[in-house]
Amino acid sequence: MNAADQPVTEADLHAYTDGLLADDDRSRVEAWLRDNPDDAARIAEWQAQNAGIKAMFSGYEKSRPGDADMIGKPPALSPWSKRLAAIAATIAVFAAGTLVGRYGPALFERPQLQLTAQETFPKEAQNAFLVYASEVRHPVEVFANEEAHLATWLGKRLAISNLKVPDLTSLDYHLVGGRLLPVDGKPGAMFMYENQTGERLTVLVGRNTANKTTSFRFASADSVETFYWIDGELGYAVTGEISREELRKVAEECYRQFPS
Repeated sequence: MNAADQPVTEADLHAYTDGLLADDDRSRVEAWLRDNPDDAARIAEWQAQNAGIKAMFSGYEKSRPGDADMIGKPPALSPWSKRLAAIAATIAVFAAGTLVGRYGPALFERPQLQLTAQETFPKEAQNAFLVYASEVRHPVEVFANEEAHLATWLGKRLAISNLKVPDLTSLDYHLVGGRLLPVDGKPGAMFMYENQTGERLTVLVGRNTANKTTSFRFASADSVETFYWIDGELGYAVTGEISREELRKVAEECYRQFPS
């Protein structure tokens, strides 16, 4: 089977959206998109969604020495890529420009992103939530009355010297505690919160030294929603059985407080 005959998978579409494909694979996907307008529309929507979410968090953007080394020379765009980029840019302008207007919530009500084999982090966050959020007697290893110890212990295990436990009291969520758990085969941290009605949510922190991109995305699994993002070598995920709008507010508050 030559490259042109290889099937285009969901992972290929996501990698194309994020600009992570080699030239041959990119050409193969573009050929597929010419004959599959539904997939082309999905990619345009994903690009618009990413642009809108990045625009939302742009006010918190911080630059660090060496950031430029993570950006390679952009590949030359084919005519088809330019046309697709123009469509995506048009949609992105609309999405970013209306986030705070009457159409803003629609950005977070779009169909869920299907997870690929390369996107294990949100799945691990969802699994951790499902396992521990319903636990009554032992939901965490260290409870909120030892918050300082919790931050120091987990920070040491994740090699994060200034790890901070997010304070979500402004959103009516109070810390239950936290625990150490594996994330992609490495030490990870989970913090659990609860509101006055007993609803719980979890915040997962994991490390991925191979990461070279930044992305903000939603993932859904039945009634469980996850908002996750990558910042340098660290990945973060907020998970709960709450609305995407409420989850976005929690994620935004966590983003303000986590080290970068």
